[in-house]
Amino acid sequence: MTTTTHTTTRNQVDAGYETSRFAFGVGMAMAAIVGLWGTACLVSALMNNGPLNLVKGYLTAVIG
Repeated sequence: MTTTTHTTTRNQVDAGYETSRFAFGVGMAMAAIVGLWGTACLVSALMNNGPLNLVKGYLTAVIG
C-alpha cells in the first residue's frame, strides 16, 4: 500500500507594504536627485560669482 502526501505552499503578499516600500524608494531617489541638482547649482554659482558675491546676493535676497 502506497500513501502519497501532497503539500502546498502558499505565499501571501502584503500589497500595502510593497506599495509603500516602492513609494518610499521613489521618494528617496527623487530627494537625492534634487539634492544633487541643488549642489550643482551652488557650485556653479560659486565658480561664476565667487563666495563673497554669493553671500552678498543671498543676504540681499533674504533681507531685501
